[in-house]
Amino acid sequence: MGSESPLYSWQPKAVVFDCDGLLMDTEPCWTVAETELFARRGLPFGVEQKALVIGRSLPDAAEAVAELFQEPGRGPAIADELLGLVAEVVGSRAEAMPGAHDLVAAVASAVPVAVASNSPRALLEAALLRGGFTGVFPVSIAADEVDDPKPAPDMYLRACEMLGVAPGDALAFEDSMTGLRSARAAGLRVVGVPTLHHDDFPADQVVASLGDDGLVGWVRRWPI
Repeated sequence: MGSESPLYSWQPKAVVFDCDGLLMDTEPCWTVAETELFARRGLPFGVEQKALVIGRSLPDAAEAVAELFQEPGRGPAIADELLGLVAEVVGSRAEAMPGAHDLVAAVASAVPVAVASNSPRALLEAALLRGGFTGVFPVSIAADEVDDPKPAPDMYLRACEMLGVAPGDALAFEDSMTGLRSARAAGLRVVGVPTLHHDDFPADQVVASLGDDGLVGWVRRWPI
C-alpha cells in the first residue's frame, strides 16, 4: 500500500475528510461504549458485532443493534444510550490519527477543505475539539444535518456545493466501506485508509495511514 498510482498524477480542487477512524481515532471509543452497551444486556461484543455498526450513522447503527437485541422499536432509545456512552469516552480518550494534523495542514494550504462525518453534530464537535481540529475546516457537515447520511451521497454533494467545486474535481478521504460508497456515489475520487482489514477496498488509492510517504509527497507537490 502507498505506492504511486494514477491518482497521484491528478490534483483535486477541494478535499473532504471523514472524521471518525480517519482524522480521529474514535473507533476504540465507540468500541468501549458499544461493549458497555452490549454488556448491560449480558451480550458479548466482538468483530462480528463491530462489523454490524462501523461506518453507519448513529440511527442506522442503533436500529441494527435493536434488532440484534430483540428490542423492536427501541432504536431511538438505544441511540440515545449509546450517544451518551460515546460522548463521555470521546471527550476523555480520543486522539488524532497518526499523520492527521500534518496532512490536513498541507492539504488546507493548497485547496479548500471540509469534514463530513456520519456522527451527529455533538459528537463531531467533541471529536474535533479533543483532536485540536476546531476551526480548521470552513465547511463541516454532520449526519443529523442531511436527510440521508452515508452511504447516501448527500453529505459529499453538500460539501462540494458549499466548497464551490464539482464532485468530480474533489477528493475524499475515507476509512470505511460506508463512507467509500457515499463518496463514490457522489462522484468523488477516494483515498482509502481502512480501519478494518479489507481484501477489496476499492478506493483510487489505499494507504496504511495519513502519514504514508507517497501520499504526503503527492500533497506537497500541489501548488499553493
